[in-house]
Amino acid sequence: MRIRWQESLCLLWVGAATPLFAQQAADAVAPEGAATGQVRPFSAVVEAGQAAKEAGQPVEAENWMVAAANPLAVMAGGNVLRQGGTAADAMVAVQTVLGLVEPQSSGLGGGAFLVWYDGNTGQMTTLDARETAPREATPRLFQDADGQPLKFFDAVVGGLSVGTPGTPALLEEAHRRWGQANWGSLFGDAIWLAENGFTVSPRLAGLVEGDAEKLGRFPETAAYFLPGGAAIKAGDTLKNPAYAATLRALAAEGSAAFYGGPIAADIVRTVRNAEGNPGVLSGADLALYQVIEREPVCASYRAFEVCGMGPPSSGALTLGQILGLLEPYDLAALGAENPESWRLIGDASRLAFADRGRYMADSDFVPMPTKGLVDPDYLKTRSELLAGPNALESVAPGNPEFDHASNWADDISLELPSTSHISIVDRYGNVLSMTTTIENGFGSRLMTNGFLLNNELTDFSFKTHDNGVPIANRLEPGKRPRSSMAPTIVMQDGKPVLAIGSPGGSRIIGYVAQSIIAWADWSMNVQQALNAPHLVNRFGTYDLEEGTDAAGMEEALTGLGYKVSVRALTSGLHAIEIGDTLKGAADTRREGIALGE
Repeated sequence: MRIRWQESLCLLWVGAATPLFAQQAADAVAPEGAATGQVRPFSAVVEAGQAAKEAGQPVEAENWMVAAANPLAVMAGGNVLRQGGTAADAMVAVQTVLGLVEPQSSGLGGGAFLVWYDGNTGQMTTLDARETAPREATPRLFQDADGQPLKFFDAVVGGLSVGTPGTPALLEEAHRRWGQANWGSLFGDAIWLAENGFTVSPRLAGLVEGDAEKLGRFPETAAYFLPGGAAIKAGDTLKNPAYAATLRALAAEGSAAFYGGPIAADIVRTVRNAEGNPGVLSGADLALYQVIEREPVCASYRAFEVCGMGPPSSGALTLGQILGLLEPYDLAALGAENPESWRLIGDASRLAFADRGRYMADSDFVPMPTKGLVDPDYLKTRSELLAGPNALESVAPGNPEFDHASNWADDISLELPSTSHISIVDRYGNVLSMTTTIENGFGSRLMTNGFLLNNELTDFSFKTHDNGVPIANRLEPGKRPRSSMAPTIVMQDGKPVLAIGSPGGSRIIGYVAQSIIAWADWSMNVQQALNAPHLVNRFGTYDLEEGTDAAGMEEALTGLGYKVSVRALTSGLHAIEIGDTLKGAADTRREGIALGE
């Protein structure tokens, strides 16, 4: 069903000095002209974007493209790009609007991973803005007095789960490195929308209604999402003056306004005074936070190099392993509708997830076989396990080459779907792929200064050991929890050809892998690849997307020996193919669009 958006929301392009949504006039406020280009009504842009993705056709453009999870955010980023800003400039505008209109998924109170291809130097850079565990956190933070792991939501809701946010620092660092627009101007659209109100989307309204009990536990959160005790509804106009004030402080003072002063004090007070479940975040944790540049992880697949974020993300490594294990098999000849393709993909994923559970964690704290896990010889040996003809009866971690001898126990930490993904290409040839999150939907459910705080600490293992053997992803002070976020840039002949990523918890890896296979092996255009039904196998059970052709695979996959679960699989893929033209795509399962010129 096509989403209806408030017709009175402003024009697409209103000039560099004027916030995008500052004029709520008719569809033809300004004439077409060289300086501003063609004026397009908000409603027309949204309808065109929705129609394209539902028809399985990408949006095409020549100069720039942005794809993200909400039209308001996409248009804010487009305004920056159209005025000559870089992909890093546009990301600031997109993220700050997403934090307002899609607060359940990402925002200032969370973290992100960013992959950047520089159009001038040809260099690939990855920035880690993952949340960190507070200095007062202990490995037993999520255990009861008897040393038993807490129930998941007993740990999530409240201050105990809150890690030090990284997103504000990332916005500033990316702009410092690659931005060229005035920093303060990038917040204008988000500020205007926060002060004047935005129309609540059906998706946000439905999620608030479904989570009302948890959102209602804390007064500030309840007052915003459940005014007068009733959940906000689709079509309501929602204002957030507290968020506008926070953005004004960031625009004027940079991220220092967030990591120190009154905002930081409010964050600490909110976490440590959370009724029933206080946390241990301190002012020092905020003051000491740093974005870390990491070495990109790249793995070969067919004619491509698939590059992304290394540890503490498991995304690029696990994605690279899945694709590397499949390299010897002719998926193109088998085709997308062949159960044999999905046997190979499913068991390749299981093998990769076995390595993920054993070895992957924050490499600043534990030795990791990062190179060994995607070594072609190691993957070739592991791929022989896929010879068939049936599902593997069991899988176990392999033995990749280690720089340091180590022995870890398996970890099955729960990572629930939420999150958001942004793909941007600018006129200068820069490519940005960024996945951003507050972890579970609505994070810790704690709100302060107009934004929600994350629950990222629950991405750590609640157990520290298994039968006396330590778990790599156990919680430690200052450590960054393992993530499945997989912001990806696919390269060919040294040039970027695809920027892609998705939300979805640990299923992110499967969503991105299958989309790349559909695009690279099955000749789907980038929008068709995102629209394709999902079939995801991580730990043995094959999840098939209900209401799609994937559900029709149930009998065949059961016959191959799999346990099968037909269920909703709500990805949020956003991708841009880079060639003679730019081709943008947004997942039909969410409300985002692609926009370009």
